[in-house]
Amino acid sequence: MKKIIILMSVAVASGVLFANVFNSMVIAVATESNIPNSIIAGKEYFRFANPGDFFKIFSPASQLLTLLSISLFWKNFKKARLLLAVALLCYIIGDVLAFTYFHPRTDLMFSDPIPDSETLKRLSAEWSAMNWVRSFILAIGVIFSFLAVDNIYTSKNRG
Repeated sequence: MKKIIILMSVAVASGVLFANVFNSMVIAVATESNIPNSIIAGKEYFRFANPGDFFKIFSPASQLLTLLSISLFWKNFKKARLLLAVALLCYIIGDVLAFTYFHPRTDLMFSDPIPDSETLKRLSAEWSAMNWVRSFILAIGVIFSFLAVDNIYTSKNRG
């Protein structure tokens, strides 16, 4: 059961990472494509659901599964628990960025009335560039999670 939990942790974290990359490759490009019309269309498109609805569920789930994995492998796998702690830190940093950097910009871009075109272009470019940074941080977390799994599966101490 412990190994299923850690594998679920890696799977969910990978999903969060790839959803974030999708945001950069698709949503951000579409949003920047024809400002202010793309913002107006985005407001309409995301009226009932938006990418945040996905992240509200799966980002905390990823963190919880990683934390649970740390506790499950605490006793016998010191290296794995350290690797998982780094992964958890990366996932938490990703959420801190979401709440302190991304949400305020998104709220401003999609506010009523919408800001002027130059402000929208600046906000969108900042959002897009920084989202690649967030993806990189999440990718580091996923790599450390995979390293923990590798450590657990290859370790002589199989708790």
